[in-house]
Amino acid sequence: MNKVVNNVEDACKGIESGMTLMLGGFGLCGIPENSIGQLVKMGVKDLTCISNNAGVDDFGLGLLLQGKQIKKMVSSYVGENDEFERQMLSGELEVDLIPQGSLAERCRAGGAGIPAFFTPAGYGTEVAEGKEVREFNGKPHILETALTADFAIVKAWKGDTEGNLVFKATARNFNPMMAMAGKITIAEVEELVPAGELDPNEIHTPGIFVQRIFKGEAFEKRIEQRTVRQK
Repeated sequence: MNKVVNNVEDACKGIESGMTLMLGGFGLCGIPENSIGQLVKMGVKDLTCISNNAGVDDFGLGLLLQGKQIKKMVSSYVGENDEFERQMLSGELEVDLIPQGSLAERCRAGGAGIPAFFTPAGYGTEVAEGKEVREFNGKPHILETALTADFAIVKAWKGDTEGNLVFKATARNFNPMMAMAGKITIAEVEELVPAGELDPNEIHTPGIFVQRIFKGEAFEKRIEQRTVRQK
């Protein structure tokens, strides 16, 4: 089944205001930057965005925050985004902060059809407020529910026409889990190859989870914090 769409405009068709979106990446590493740029152009608003964090002020999800297009962020931390912090502290933005491992597992569980799971992470903190607690092996655990989304938008290094994806190094991060958990999953890739060209043993996300795939026009691949060694 050929899942290739012509461009980012076609890939993002059907995304509407008020929807829940999952967006892969970690800061600026492995983010679907072409798709985010298209969401800015589309002007969709009142979005619930599930992403590890929101990039920086002038790139990545920070662009959607600037335009007040996001109603709620489901993340593990605020990161380097001053506008994210400002909107959260002022009450303009609803924020659900989740332990990073729990966020990853909640996305994976959503894709695997597991409705909820128990974890010790967050017990005894605000994270556990209002959640069921059970004891396993003498240790308290809290119940966390799975996360799913109307659209999951991920970025891969390579993909084929059937939607099979290969991620590169740390840009893999949240992308494979989120690709499983969207009702519709959009993949933007750096290199698009014919079906059969990828080594099956190297595929990270099988094409069964991907509905639309396109080759991104350009990737800036910005560095969130550049650190260099003294000579």
